[in-house]
Amino acid sequence: MKKPSAARVIPIRLVPGGAGPDDVLSLYQEQVKLYPRAVAGWYARWRWVMVWVTQIVFYGLPWVNWNERQAVLFDLAGGRFFIFGLVLQPQDLIYLAALLVLAALTLFFFTAVAGRLWCGYACPQTVYTEIFLWLERLSEGDRLARMRLDASAWGAEKVARKTSKQVLWIGLSLVTGLSFVGYFTPIRELLGDLATWSLSPWEGFWVLFYASATYGNAGYLREQFCKHMCPYARIQSALTDMDSMVIAYDTERGEARGSRSRSADPKALGLGDCIDCTLCVQVCPTGIDIRDGLQNECIACAACIDVCDEVMTKMDYPKGLIRYSSGKGMTEKLTQRQMLKRVWRPRVWVYGLLLLVGSGLFIGGLSMRQGFSVDVIKDRGVMAREVGNGDVENVYRLQIMNNTEQAHSYTTSVHGLPGLTLVTDATLSVPPTGIGSLTVRLSLPAGAAQGLRGQAHPIRFKVQTQTAEQPQVIDEKSTFLVPR
Repeated sequence: MKKPSAARVIPIRLVPGGAGPDDVLSLYQEQVKLYPRAVAGWYARWRWVMVWVTQIVFYGLPWVNWNERQAVLFDLAGGRFFIFGLVLQPQDLIYLAALLVLAALTLFFFTAVAGRLWCGYACPQTVYTEIFLWLERLSEGDRLARMRLDASAWGAEKVARKTSKQVLWIGLSLVTGLSFVGYFTPIRELLGDLATWSLSPWEGFWVLFYASATYGNAGYLREQFCKHMCPYARIQSALTDMDSMVIAYDTERGEARGSRSRSADPKALGLGDCIDCTLCVQVCPTGIDIRDGLQNECIACAACIDVCDEVMTKMDYPKGLIRYSSGKGMTEKLTQRQMLKRVWRPRVWVYGLLLLVGSGLFIGGLSMRQGFSVDVIKDRGVMAREVGNGDVENVYRLQIMNNTEQAHSYTTSVHGLPGLTLVTDATLSVPPTGIGSLTVRLSLPAGAAQGLRGQAHPIRFKVQTQTAEQPQVIDEKSTFLVPR
């Protein structure tokens, strides 16, 4: 009999006695409130450019008219999406799926090139947090003033400042909620209903829901949303590598850290260029220390670059202690040109090629899209029937969807089986962006049907617009059944 093998034992080691409470992360640890400091610089200006661009588009687009209607309107009740001159019906959801795929490929491409550019400059969470912080500074002051205000006892000044901040936050949140719902209900109608207190329950719910989400996410959750709720930080490491351009601290140049006078020689003191002012930490909206290396919480806003360059200028040191660089660029001391050259590596070319091909197919599909679409539905009640003279009839329902904003008439013909004729009127008028239904009876003479008993034969319906100029034509497949 075979002896049982000895059981494996996993040793359990005690935590060294020197470990204190700061070395253990509690699941119930109180969240430390961050007070991001205002910063100015090249990257800060670009962030505000993106804030203005995105918000002008978001708040302004519902007010743009096109063909006597709102230019961008997602009419869920009517099952139609209006995007300037484009009208999309429910069956066009393939374009939405394609758009989401293109958005994902764009995210992959730019992340592989330069990290979390989306998060730092265009993500709604970043944009609205930046706006809410600006309103907070208007009411309560910059970092130190806000910290002193929160630490002070409640009084008239504190109540006034806190109240003014809440009024600004709530006002912006409500405007944001109204603008969002204005993409689904015409904004002018929405505001008219609001003025007369006649908003529908669902419209009121979604205005308040989106306003509350904006208020909570940008006013209070802020970096917690980016750290714990957004999945993008978790997949970032799969999209970047040592050749991606990310925000990095030059450890070799900066260490050892230490304060010194402006006139002191850091080399004589055995110090690097980092004066340990911690301003890079104070301006960080997620509260990380970039000097500890790239972290999942970094949203690539580059605020630390702006403030560090400002400090380096004041100290008469070269800029770039914190800068955009790659991992290999830091370790191998590559020049900016060499790093940029290495950025264009196979994974970036693959993402770029997929994005280019996908964009071409998407634009080509939209440009070749017909002004109407047709669904052929065979009558399920009576698949086929013989009439008194022996002729065979099949019944179909043609559903024609007009994808334009002009009324059209459509004619239908059939081909594919000799002797097959249309018995009913084959003309249908459909209103703008409407859906029309036409019942069609096809008849096959008894003589032609005699040799086709018990078979289903392919046929094609030809539907075309009745216009003098270039009529649009669609061919739809179906089958004609001859009973035994």
